[in-house]
Formats: sequence, C-alpha cells, structure tokens
Amino acid sequence: MKAMILAAGKGERMRPLTLTTPKPLLPVGDKPLIVHHLERLRVAGFHELVINHAWLGRQIEEELGNGDDFGVSIEYSRESKPLETAGGIIQALPLLTSAGEEWFLVVNGDIWCDFDPAQLTPPENADALLVMTGNPDHNPAGDFCLNQGGTLSAEGPGMLTFSGISLLNRRLFDGLAPGPRKLAPILREAMARKRVKGLYHGGQWMDIGTPDRLRELDSKLKGERAET
Repeated sequence: MKAMILAAGKGERMRPLTLTTPKPLLPVGDKPLIVHHLERLRVAGFHELVINHAWLGRQIEEELGNGDDFGVSIEYSRESKPLETAGGIIQALPLLTSAGEEWFLVVNGDIWCDFDPAQLTPPENADALLVMTGNPDHNPAGDFCLNQGGTLSAEGPGMLTFSGISLLNRRLFDGLAPGPRKLAPILREAMARKRVKGLYHGGQWMDIGTPDRLRELDSKLKGERAET
C-alpha cells in the first residue's frame, strides 16, 4: 500500500516563516517537519510515498530527492495551483492506486502524531477509515462523531477531532472531476451512507498550524532527545 503526504498548502498562518520556506521544511527537533513523517512511515512499512506540492514545491524536491536518503521511494504530484485536500488526492490517484490496490494512506503534512500507521487495515463495507483524537483547545467542538460500532457521523454526542491520518479507497472519489475541492464535504456525504469508519488514538497529536505550536513541538522533541 502506498502513502501520500499532503504538502501543498501555503502555510499562511505560519508567516513570515513560510514566505521563503514551505511549511513541510520548517525545522522541528533539528529536522524538517516532513522528515518526521518519512521516518515514521518507513518504520511502519510504507516505502512507496507520494508527496503533493505547490507553494515553493521545488524546495521540497531538492531537500528530499527521490527518497533514497530516507529509505523510501518518493514520487511527486506537482500542482500549478493549490487544489485543496481532495483535489490534490484526486490528481495523485494514478500514482497512488492500481488494479490490485485501491486503498492508500493519507497524512496531513502539518501534523505531528505518535500514532503507528502500521495499525491501520482496510475496513469492510467502508470507503474510508479516519484516525480520530481528542479535541485540542483550538478545535473544542471537534469534527466528527465516533459511534458505537466504529462508524463516523457528521454530528452527534462526543465529537472528536480528525487527526489528519486516514486510509482512503479510490471509490470515495468516483465521479468527481479534477480541480480544487475540499475533503470534508466528501467525507460527510460518505458518512451519511455509513461508509466511513473511525479509530480513536489517545496518544500524542498536534496540529502544527502556527509558529507557537511549531516552537512548542520543537521544545518537546528536543527535551525528549535530551532525556534519552
């Protein structure tokens, strides 16, 4: 199974840091944020990766190359303009799927999480499996509800936050034309058909969306390394 890292955003909330550096390359714990993803995916057994990019994307390719230095193989889905989450995935589908493998892993490039992707297996009677986590201060209302039986719904008691880690099947995007498109409405439509499963992760997770959170994660990782 292949994995995709979403890395095409402009990182506007990270300015001025992202005016000259794409957000995935911002250093945290003495290495670019995206390298943490490469390492975790490799350990989990994901060696064939696709990375989409738009803003300052050439820098990402120059830093990561074909992935040999990180023990993985990287293909790039280049976007002339940002296509949003679903639009980027749709463009990359020919790189991610084949006749024998229609499931793929997707990881948001601007998160940090200690979840082990090796735990994920394609669910039955579903088109998506989302890893959910507790609600942070900046998203107190959550995103989706994890119901008994493991299905997700758009509303309900005990709303949780989508971690940005998911297994998706190409069926989720059947009939959708290329172009800018968000993922959330597609997921909600599939949830209404009870075609989305969820898995709760109670470990560490951060949305690295602001300079303050970047500094917080940087201090955390350097502190953990100093203790070992």
